[in-house]
Amino acid sequence: MARLLYRVGAWFGLLLAAAGCDGRSIAREPEDVVDPCAVEACPPATKPVAREDVVRIAAFNVHRLFDTVCDSGACGGSNYEALPSPEAFALQVQQLATAIASLDADIVMLEEVETQASLDALQGLLPRFPHAVLGETGAPASVDVAVLSAFPITGVKSHYREVLTRPDGSSTRFSRDLLEVHVSAKGGEAIVFAAHFRSKVSDDPGRREAEANGARTLVSAAATAAPQALVVLGGDLNDVPGSPPLVALEAGGALSRVAADRPSGDTWTYAYNGQLQAIDHLYLARGGGTYVPGSFRVARDRTGLGGSDHGAVFADFQYAAP
Repeated sequence: MARLLYRVGAWFGLLLAAAGCDGRSIAREPEDVVDPCAVEACPPATKPVAREDVVRIAAFNVHRLFDTVCDSGACGGSNYEALPSPEAFALQVQQLATAIASLDADIVMLEEVETQASLDALQGLLPRFPHAVLGETGAPASVDVAVLSAFPITGVKSHYREVLTRPDGSSTRFSRDLLEVHVSAKGGEAIVFAAHFRSKVSDDPGRREAEANGARTLVSAAATAAPQALVVLGGDLNDVPGSPPLVALEAGGALSRVAADRPSGDTWTYAYNGQLQAIDHLYLARGGGTYVPGSFRVARDRTGLGGSDHGAVFADFQYAAP
């Protein structure tokens, strides 16, 4: 029954996605297949192909998934905390769940989930993902990171209170939790780090660069401690390739941006003032498994996905050889 519900959700996702190439049926593809959407035409819908040696990992900023309770005391209107009606909340959750189901992912890292109630509502419509965890910072009306998993979660670490150093030498910490989640998936261990770096609203680029340096250190340490594990960082990093934060993540070859093998015109995830920007990313740790070449994609309908203003990113990975 759960599989049937999942397939129904995925079918609706295809209908929502009909407006754009990257929102098409997102099947797992053999490594040597060139995606026609990367050129001009979209291929016909294809059935997802299960591969037991591949773990598909996605990241998706769901855009302000606030629940129906006012936690801050100042909600709705021009206030930061939205206060949706039960009907509006249910519609948002349904749209997002349909979009997430269409990714055919094994693990999904989420950004901008307000509370456990928000996550529970979303998970309740996604029978493929019986396991989930929220990286709650504890602040009222915080939009937090979370992880959905089709496989058992075996460990969780919060890095929210890590002390970070800005380029000017001052101290800071992560804007939201850098949530480390260990998953027992397909005969191995996958370790994902769900990230959401400092936004550019009232910009603080030094903090974003500090977050990148701190994340690189933590992700690299996890890969060293578990050499047979698949280790991936993903999320809304609020900056583009070549920016100081992303350069910091890639310093010394510690992490590699898996979208680097795709045409730049295919990798944008967010439209800002008419500019198409790649600000949502997936990074693989050195020694932390392998990336299936060419498998990175952005799923979107028009400029976002499932009612969010961001597209979702996903790619296929394999464990390191023993």
